[in-house]
Amino acid sequence: MPPSRARKNFGDSGERVAALLLIQRGYKIIARNFRTRTGEMDLIAEDADGLAFVEVRARRGDGMTPEESLTPRKRKRLLAVAQEFLAAHPAFANHAWRIDLVALELNRAGRIARLDVLKGIVEE
Repeated sequence: MPPSRARKNFGDSGERVAALLLIQRGYKIIARNFRTRTGEMDLIAEDADGLAFVEVRARRGDGMTPEESLTPRKRKRLLAVAQEFLAAHPAFANHAWRIDLVALELNRAGRIARLDVLKGIVEE
């Protein structure tokens, strides 16, 4: 079932905030919303350590942290999408890479309570 308009807008806003944070930290954004049959990667960026495949998780104090919302099934999909990107873009084949999580949590007033980049959150 497709997400509601409000939920999609919330997710899109979270991705914009995440991209700005990454740029401020010296990342270069390579792609946004990279889609394959397997799934989607919110952001693909490059920093001094290599490629970062970035999942953005935004929460509104619903009791579950962004990390907790990243299920084993979603982790497997993220790995598969990263591998598909590398296969489709041979220029990046020899780059070091990892999967990061940008965790965004809003307080009850809708203000950012937490914004973190967690590097290497998903391992092969």
